Amino acid sequence: MAQAIDQGLPKARIEEAAARTQARIDTGHQTIVGVNKFKLDEAEDIPVLKVDNAKVRAMQLEKLTRLKTERNQADVDAALAALENGARGSGNLLELAINAARAKATVGEMSDALERAFKRHQPPIRLVTGVFAKEAGSDVAVERARQSVQAFEEAEGKRPKILVAKMGQDGHDRGQKVVASAFSDLGFEVEIGPLFATPEEVADQALASGVHIVGVSSLAAGHLTLTPALRAALEARGRSDIMIVVGGVIPPEDVPTLKEMGAAAVYPPGGALADIAQHLLDALNAKLGYKQRERN
Repeated sequence: MAQAIDQGLPKARIEEAAARTQARIDTGHQTIVGVNKFKLDEAEDIPVLKVDNAKVRAMQLEKLTRLKTERNQADVDAALAALENGARGSGNLLELAINAARAKATVGEMSDALERAFKRHQPPIRLVTGVFAKEAGSDVAVERARQSVQAFEEAEGKRPKILVAKMGQDGHDRGQKVVASAFSDLGFEVEIGPLFATPEEVADQALASGVHIVGVSSLAAGHLTLTPALRAALEARGRSDIMIVVGGVIPPEDVPTLKEMGAAAVYPPGGALADIAQHLLDALNAKLGYKQRERN
């Protein structure tokens, strides 16, 4: 199993199943009450806890500074060295980590000590292709999106290209992979960003890859902090022309704010991916000045 994890096999199988399920939901072959069948006539007003990410980050940094000021650094260094040595040998890592925590070492410092011994696992980033298309079959919306991609390629000389990015401490990437899989099957050229990227790293990858669009996948309430930071990073690199779109768990009241921050479009949960792709292509064509191709 360790070898399978190292090769990314279990993750790939999970992503294939997720892409297959999403295609079934989008085409109505699998019912999700309230999403693709039996929808409410009016939007349901659900109270959402509002988190000020900038304030929380500032509080955490202040607590971290206070912790490092109060602790005995020699005790911390000794505990971290013991943890690293234990990782290089056969030490009880749980006990050594607890000892380091009692010395007021941070989780990051303990992780760094273990990384020096073990190195860091980098799961392979793979694009699952063909699964979404096979399950969607000859769905009308899917065919329409494919035709629009073909029209874009004829006008631009290349396929529309999107980077699906994960920023901040959001470790949920299944949705990212499903979107990437579907867009690839619809004809887009797709780049997948690594987990835990900074806005600056995403901007650099976008420039290096030559994308038209950066799709920000947000499932951990960081969108109001990270989206303007990404816009600023792109502007600093002279590429404010790259479209930013945001998707994921986005409260409805945050949508206007995100657009004011520079997002060209925002996609909360429940949208069909072929329709989203079509909407993105329409926006991209309008931005580039291409006439929209007539749709059946």
